Amino acid sequence: MPTAGSPATGSSTTGLSTAAAAVAPAAGRRAEAAERARDVDPAVLKEIVRAGFARHFAPAAVGGTAGSFTELVEAVEVIAGECPASSWCASLIASIARMAGAFLPEQGQAEIWAAGPDTVLVGSVTPFGTARPAPGGWLVRGRWPYISGVAHSDWALMCGLVETGTGSEARLFALPRSAYRVEDTWHSVGMAATGSNTLVLDEVFVPEHLSFDRADLFAGRTSEAWGGVAAACHRAPLQAVNGLMFAAPAVGAALGMVRTFSAYFAEKVGNAPNLPGTTGVQGVRGSAEQALARSAGEVDAARLLLGRAARLADEGAVAGPLEATRNLRDCALAVDLAVTAVDRLFRQSGTRGQALSGPMQRLWRDVTAISTHVALQFEPAARGWVDQVLKA
Repeated sequence: MPTAGSPATGSSTTGLSTAAAAVAPAAGRRAEAAERARDVDPAVLKEIVRAGFARHFAPAAVGGTAGSFTELVEAVEVIAGECPASSWCASLIASIARMAGAFLPEQGQAEIWAAGPDTVLVGSVTPFGTARPAPGGWLVRGRWPYISGVAHSDWALMCGLVETGTGSEARLFALPRSAYRVEDTWHSVGMAATGSNTLVLDEVFVPEHLSFDRADLFAGRTSEAWGGVAAACHRAPLQAVNGLMFAAPAVGAALGMVRTFSAYFAEKVGNAPNLPGTTGVQGVRGSAEQALARSAGEVDAARLLLGRAARLADEGAVAGPLEATRNLRDCALAVDLAVTAVDRLFRQSGTRGQALSGPMQRLWRDVTAISTHVALQFEPAARGWVDQVLKA
């Protein structure tokens, strides 16, 4: 695993990590403006798509690369070091495409990717919608908050509850952009530039070939599309890989904080005078050095945890509940490490770190915001893993 000062690109097979390194500087330059706009920068999103994020998990049969989790995590981390919000959108675009590519029937996949593999999908697996059976499909309606990048989407994959007579089941429904509208509801102290607004769907008919059972997604039971031979990236159960999609932006942002603080500290030590009667830079140098060293080590550890989780998913070694829950545990732990590292460095950054024109306060806010996501809470992740350990 590379050090905290360098992106990981050694496992590249599709070129995604290299392409992400070309996107990152532009994402960083436009991060402040994107935050003011409360949405991902359109030009940056186009570069994200051009880099290959939208096609990364799309099926090979539709022109996608059916790539690895390892490479996606590395590529997301690279962009996150400059703009966590842009990397978040990149990660989730890839993630939702994986779901559609693994679990929709072949006819549905062909429709979604009819124009090519770079279709931008957004979505949610939380059943904020409702559906009722209709001949050949379902009538679906609902309001889904917090849909990142929704204004730039071509399709959406949304979850709704279907009454079955004996209860209800959750299903995913693929919706073309013409079927839904977007309400501007995203006002957040962190990750402001994700444009995570509300998707609104008035009652729309969704045919059978554009839907699948959410239980298949959770279990990793792929569809019979394209001859029934699923790529490795499509066979992983959601619990084993979902945390990676949310944790990678936080860990990459923490890596960016280490780099930014290192440059700031080097400049401060080199240029600041030692004034009589004040503590001065030299007086606090020891605490800053320890903060930097400890935080860099924590970020390295977080990257190692994500790297192992991604590798196990790529190898198909997460099919069982013990392995899947360990992956989720490690993703939650990695984010805890990232938050701790970023907090420590921010406390050492002084007045300069508070500047709204600078990156440190934004990295701090964004990492903190990511850490509140329900998929990254350590207590339930720990409980799930321990339950499996005690059963073993």
